[in-house]
Amino acid sequence: MKLHNYFRSSTSFRVRIALGLKGLSYDYVAYHLRKGEQRDKVYLALNAQGLVPTLETEAGDRLAQSLAIVEYLEEVYPDPPLLPAEPLARARVRGLAYAIACDLHPLNNLRVLKYLVDPLGHDAGTQADWFRHWVAVEFAAMEQRLSEEPETGRFCHGDRPGLADLCLVPQVVNGRRFDCDMTPYPTIMRIHEACMAIPAFAEAAPERQPDAEG
Repeated sequence: MKLHNYFRSSTSFRVRIALGLKGLSYDYVAYHLRKGEQRDKVYLALNAQGLVPTLETEAGDRLAQSLAIVEYLEEVYPDPPLLPAEPLARARVRGLAYAIACDLHPLNNLRVLKYLVDPLGHDAGTQADWFRHWVAVEFAAMEQRLSEEPETGRFCHGDRPGLADLCLVPQVVNGRRFDCDMTPYPTIMRIHEACMAIPAFAEAAPERQPDAEG
């Protein structure tokens, strides 16, 4: 398989974690998003949206959108599972994952942050305030759920990492990069630390990738 991605992309980070948890090897193909390499016509032929990640399967099929890729991996390589067996539990895990992937990440991704500066004319400080605001809004709700719901264990759901954790961890990493105050979220941070003690999470981290920059 080939994973077309960027070291700092949280969506790419999710897929790298999933591949690691499932013990799957892949070729790492990097695109520098800040330089616009994802808009090159060669990459657009792989992914018409010009977004990362894209996964090329061993058969040469091309898959876009990180959660769709992860669910594909879950179906084709079911061990170890990233979703619980019970329907209600699966729905809970998906709900936690989607809260980050659908509600928080789209507001704070690179395209939106760049648009705030050019053409809208906001400075870097306002851009950072925007990022921190939405992290605070969504993490407050996430912290409440994870701290109060009995299904939470060592990880977001029980004592095995899964789909919700591989969405949560990259967002924590991004939040720290933007100096978000994480002290109001002790449950989130406890889960984050438990995840990062697992090799698949640690090895998928941005700073461990071949295209990593300071």
